[in-house]
Amino acid sequence: MIQRTFNFPSIKKILLQPGYLSSFKIGAYNGYTSQPSPLPIPDSTYSLGFGLMPTDYMYVTKCCVGQNFGHGQLNRYGNIELSPSAGVLNYGQGLFEGTKAYRKENGKLMLFRPEENAIRMKIGAERMCMTAPSIDQFVDALKQTALANKRWVPPPGKGSLYLRPLLIGSGPVLGLAPAPEYTFLIYASPVRNYFKEGSAPLNLYVEEDFDRASRRGTGSVKTISNYAPVLMAQSIAKSRGFSDVLYLDSDNKKNLEEVSSCNIFIAKGKIISTPAINGTILSGITRKSVIEIASDLGYQVEERVVAVDELTEADEVFCTGTAVGVAPVGSITYRNRRVDYKTGSGSICEELYNTILGLQTGSIEDKKGWIVEFD
Repeated sequence: MIQRTFNFPSIKKILLQPGYLSSFKIGAYNGYTSQPSPLPIPDSTYSLGFGLMPTDYMYVTKCCVGQNFGHGQLNRYGNIELSPSAGVLNYGQGLFEGTKAYRKENGKLMLFRPEENAIRMKIGAERMCMTAPSIDQFVDALKQTALANKRWVPPPGKGSLYLRPLLIGSGPVLGLAPAPEYTFLIYASPVRNYFKEGSAPLNLYVEEDFDRASRRGTGSVKTISNYAPVLMAQSIAKSRGFSDVLYLDSDNKKNLEEVSSCNIFIAKGKIISTPAINGTILSGITRKSVIEIASDLGYQVEERVVAVDELTEADEVFCTGTAVGVAPVGSITYRNRRVDYKTGSGSICEELYNTILGLQTGSIEDKKGWIVEFD
C-alpha cells in the first residue's frame, strides 16, 4: 500500500463504485481546474494507439527555488494556468519522463524500474538548473497517479497506462535566468503501440541535413527542448513513406546516434551493438535493460561508436524506448540505398521484446528487482 497525501477516502475502494466519479467533485488547486468525469471506458477490445486519452486525475506539487517539493495532491485532469512569463514558456526550462503501469492477471499494478526515471529527472534537473523531486517522492507520485486512474489501465495484453511526469519552470522570469518556482505533475493515458505500423517492422531514413544533438549540448538529458527540433526532419521523412528518422553525429555525419525518440541497436550474429552514451545520446531505461537482458541471454553486447556504414552488414536493427518497447526495423534508407533486415520469428529483436514485455507484465519472474508491484 502507498502513502496517500490527499484528503478523501481510499481511492482503491471507491474509484470503481458505480456512479461515484460522476458525483464526486474536487476543488481547484493553484490554477488547476476541476473537469467533468469522462464517459465510461470503451470495451476492452477497443483499438489503442499512442494518442492522448485523458483520464480522471493528475498529480501536482510545486516548490520555490531553494526549497524542496512537499506532498502533492491529486486533482481532476485539466488545463493548467501559467504566467505568460513562465520559464518553461519563454526559455524552455522543462523536463519530461515516460513510464508505464501494467495490470497483472490478479488486478495488481506494476511499474518497471521507476527509480531509474526519477534518477534521470534529477540528472536532467541539475543540467537545466531546476529543482527536482526526490526519488521516493517521484515513485510515490507515480503510484498515486496510477491508482487514481486504475480503471483506465487496460487488461493484461491489451496495452498499458502511460504515465507522463513533467517538471517545468512555472515561475515568471523576464531576463534569461532560472525560474523562481517549479511545478512537478504527472498525467496519464491508456496506450498501446507507439508507431502507426503497430508491431510491424519500421522503415527508417538516415538524416544528414538536420542534427538531433551536438557535443556538450543537452542531448543526453530529457529536456523538452530536444524534441521540437526533430519535427521538421520527421515530417519530411513521413511524407516520403518512412516511419521515422535515424540521426548521425553532428561532428562528421559518420556515426549512428538515435532515432527521433528512441535508441538504436544493430545485430550481427551473436554480437549486438549500440552507440555509446557520449553526451549526445539519451540514456534510455529500456536501452539499459535490453543490454542487461541480452547479456543474460548469451549475446555479446557492445556499447561503442557505430559507423553508419555498418548498417549494410547488419543482420538486424531494432529500436528501444519506453513508448516503443523493442521495435523491429525492417529497412533503413541511406543516400538512396535501402537495406532490408531480418524481422519476425526467430529474430533477436523478437526474443528481447518477449523477454522484456514478460517482465513488465508479470508473465516472467522478476529476479532483478526491477518491478514495483502495488495496489
